[in-house]
Amino acid sequence: MTSTFLRKKSFPSISPPHDATEGSETADLAARLLVAPTALMQLTMPEARTVVRYMQPQIVSKDTVFIREGDVLDTGFLMLLLDGEVTVETQVVSRAEPIVITLLGPGSLIGELGMFDGLPRYASCVAATQLRCAILTRAGLSRLMEENPGIAAKLLLAVSLRIGARLREVTDKLKMYVQLTQAMEQEIGSRPEA
Repeated sequence: MTSTFLRKKSFPSISPPHDATEGSETADLAARLLVAPTALMQLTMPEARTVVRYMQPQIVSKDTVFIREGDVLDTGFLMLLLDGEVTVETQVVSRAEPIVITLLGPGSLIGELGMFDGLPRYASCVAATQLRCAILTRAGLSRLMEENPGIAAKLLLAVSLRIGARLREVTDKLKMYVQLTQAMEQEIGSRPEA
């Protein structure tokens, strides 16, 4: 099933579809980012090139919200960011404006949790600049798993490791906020009442 993001918008391809997977500059960049230490370092370059053959090159215009928090229908893809910056933000009940969680750059994988579990997107992703990216749909991943199960397994393991690293980062931030809250509570509790 094609994601609504891909169905609703017809982004121009970075290069013609037949060139996007074999020897094009964009395909080479995507493969290099898949094996970069900040990305999926468990894949070799030939394996990364195989994965890229199952991806679709896309250009996303600046200010496009391509993942919307709470969306349950548009979860069938993940994105490898080739060029540009993405703002990840979340809506908080007490604020009118969303809070920026992080800024992502080239080599980032975006949307992998929603693609794997199909649950509502937990944050919105906005193109802070024009983006060049490679999209792996759920259907593309299924084909990769059928045709190249060993490479698919390495890809899934590598993505799992990245999700684990991000979970550790969030846990560290949560610990810091708990410590900050405790320090503030102690400070408030030690003040004499007026």
